[in-house]
Amino acid sequence: MNIRETLRVAASAVMANKLRSILTMLGIIIGIAAVIAMVAMGEGAQRSIQERMQGLGTNVVTVRPGQGFQGGVARGDARLTVDDAEALDAFESSSIVAVAPEMSSRYQVDEGANNAQLSITGTWPNFFSIRNLAPVSGRVFTMAENDGRRRVAVLGASVGSNLGRTNTESLIGETIRIRGVSFEVIGVLEEKGEGFGSPDQAIYIPLSTAQYRVMGTDRINSISVQAASSDEITFAMADTDRALRRAHRLEAGQASDFTVQNQASLLTMVQDTARTFSFLLAGIAFISLVVGGIGIMNIMLVSVTERTKEIGLRKALGAKRRDLLTQFLIESLVLCLAGGALGLLAGVGGSLLLQKLGSFTTAISAESVLLAFGFSAAVGIFFGLWPARRAAGLPPIEALRFE
Repeated sequence: MNIRETLRVAASAVMANKLRSILTMLGIIIGIAAVIAMVAMGEGAQRSIQERMQGLGTNVVTVRPGQGFQGGVARGDARLTVDDAEALDAFESSSIVAVAPEMSSRYQVDEGANNAQLSITGTWPNFFSIRNLAPVSGRVFTMAENDGRRRVAVLGASVGSNLGRTNTESLIGETIRIRGVSFEVIGVLEEKGEGFGSPDQAIYIPLSTAQYRVMGTDRINSISVQAASSDEITFAMADTDRALRRAHRLEAGQASDFTVQNQASLLTMVQDTARTFSFLLAGIAFISLVVGGIGIMNIMLVSVTERTKEIGLRKALGAKRRDLLTQFLIESLVLCLAGGALGLLAGVGGSLLLQKLGSFTTAISAESVLLAFGFSAAVGIFFGLWPARRAAGLPPIEALRFE
């Protein structure tokens, strides 16, 4: 029997019991749909994180206070101050192009009768260029305003919604109060989108103003250092480490009391976490495929039993063992691939529905589609092999006697 005839016979056998075939495919449909939807959510989350972090600058090195030691005994978190940022800014390095210290905390912000608890960040004007933040309206503060401790503020794109405004830009020129201190709003930043490290809900003020008028401390949370390019990040990290060790008067071999972190490495870590989560979800979905495969094997065994006499007749007429093996394997494959196609449509539809109604970011990749189809084909072959071998191994005489 040629392959075309085998396909025709297999398709006829599947179509002869439409309801049973659909119910058999249900496990595969659910499994493939779940795999496509879960992987799409994981892929979408990774891309969203990558876009947002790239929007905040990938050629950025971040310095944070480390664990300080003295005489081998931990003495609490080490301090970072504006002096450290100034030492970095003054350090001669071709790989470092900009430096911006940051100090952040959450405080009560009032505007008229409205108030909200928002993140307040004191920093230098360089911060906005380092983090790829540009004003969509108004302007950012200057270094002269920082040195003069001016009470001016730049708002994230969504701050207005927390203060009872439908449009954040309407606050430009207005006065807001941060911890009871009045500030003039001079600019609103472009929207970056909610999520990891989003500046949309933050308010930015000059660092010296934050130190002396709002937060009352000279300790800063971190220092952002912009490398000349992505290729210069390693050199920028080395120069940053060298400059701060010199500023902190650390001897050779002595542990640093600060940490230097690469933004790109942080991006990789977050992506790996999202990828692991998506693999976990996909693994759970693959269980549905295995259950569906067991259902297909069960139905194929029933089909072999029902068609025992037909198998014997075909063998008596000259059908070879490989013809019967191929026929039942193809029947199993047809069920799995048809279920895979329907599951793919359901998965794509579910992903789009999640994106539209659930505000999830989804991305369907060709790899996930090929993986799902490949796995459904593997399920068809694996779980169809035993019934096919059983059919092919039936003795013709016993098969013809079967009632």
